Amino acid sequence: MSAMNEAISERQTEYRKLPAVDALLREPAVALLMGDYGDELVTECVRDLLAASRQQIAAGASAPDVECWPALIHAQLAAQSTPSLRPVINATGIIVHTNLGRALLSAAALKAVQAVGAGYSSLEYDLAAGARGSRHDHARRLLCALTGAEDAIVVNNNAAAVYLALGALCQGREVLISRSQLVEIGGGFRIPDVLRQSGARLVEVGTTNRTHLRDFTLAVTAESAAIMRVHSSNFKQIGFVTMPSLAELTAAAHKHDLLLIDDLGSGALLDTTRYGLAPEPMVQQSVAAGADLITFSGDKLLGGPQAGIIIGRAELVERLRRHPMARALRVDKLTLAAFEATLHSYRRGRAVQELPVWQMIAAPVAALQARASGWQARLADQGVAAQLQAGESAVGGGALPGETLPTMLLAIEHAAPDRIAAALRSQPTPVVCRIQQDRLLFDPRTVPPEQEETLLTALLAVLQ
Repeated sequence: MSAMNEAISERQTEYRKLPAVDALLREPAVALLMGDYGDELVTECVRDLLAASRQQIAAGASAPDVECWPALIHAQLAAQSTPSLRPVINATGIIVHTNLGRALLSAAALKAVQAVGAGYSSLEYDLAAGARGSRHDHARRLLCALTGAEDAIVVNNNAAAVYLALGALCQGREVLISRSQLVEIGGGFRIPDVLRQSGARLVEVGTTNRTHLRDFTLAVTAESAAIMRVHSSNFKQIGFVTMPSLAELTAAAHKHDLLLIDDLGSGALLDTTRYGLAPEPMVQQSVAAGADLITFSGDKLLGGPQAGIIIGRAELVERLRRHPMARALRVDKLTLAAFEATLHSYRRGRAVQELPVWQMIAAPVAALQARASGWQARLADQGVAAQLQAGESAVGGGALPGETLPTMLLAIEHAAPDRIAAALRSQPTPVVCRIQQDRLLFDPRTVPPEQEETLLTALLAVLQ
């Protein structure tokens, strides 16, 4: 019993060491923090730390020394004020990395965002007429010029583009889709679910691996509104497979007075075969094939901000523009600014030179090897051993499945690679890499040159 009383007495002694809230707030160092973080946040932080200390004392710990409290409060405030959405260095070699924000914006796009975000803008104001304008006008002209489409509208992502097109034009009616194209992409986004939510009725035609033109024509009824082609952007079928061409589908749709809606997904405006990759369907090709509406993403192979683009026949796009859901799905001024700047790079024929996605795709192996060798030499100077290793980069982002680009990797062998990778992710600028056979792999293809110094600083901080 005496031992228990002694333990209780020790805990009470530790509790008495805890300062009062008011006493801590009067400390000069803590009072200074109020100027940076505000009275309310600092007071809340103090109360939370004291409550946590009481729990720790109850579990057998000692109270913090009185002189430690200002530092503890400062550290807690700094941690709470650190944004959860933070810049990271992507050393994985996956160019359009969905988890890391997909496409990097170009310098011109960032400049446009800064300019428009810093003040008022002509978002919905016609400067020439001195009257109200439309936000839909800003990207329309460029999209039409680049693709050959009659009209265009921009919404907040490709899922929204598909939803708006189906909801506005096919609600309550049938949409014919090949079974081979009932895809699911990241985050559980499924084409059948989008169809259901839009109010359209799905009609599956053909089989998993082979769908013929006659499967579509035989499925047409008086309730049919459209034939839809969905690009299988995150997988590919090989072997005994058949699918009608887009031109054949378009002809069949128009013969039966149906729409042809083409969901391209990644939105390539450039020919991927020029860079040693398999052909990715290009937007311009869909327009030329006669598709009535085409949907695609802005932040994948197009290389801009997150957006969903719908282009096609003017009367159909105008119906989408006037649909009530268009307002709910519209993009803001910052997205439009970045998107318009991105399109101007294509219009000037400078996409490969100016857009990070295409810079990375087009980067030659020799240049990547030179950069990786420079990293190796810098680390060696500081006593950190690393090797060069041939490897593969991936386009990612649900584009060109299975397609890779040759690269040269910096490889660091370590007995505990998971621990090192975790430490790199905890750096002021987190670094994300790959681990393979107890080696940490860093691909220069996805590390912009201006991030190299930060990457090397993080590596040295963790490995020295």
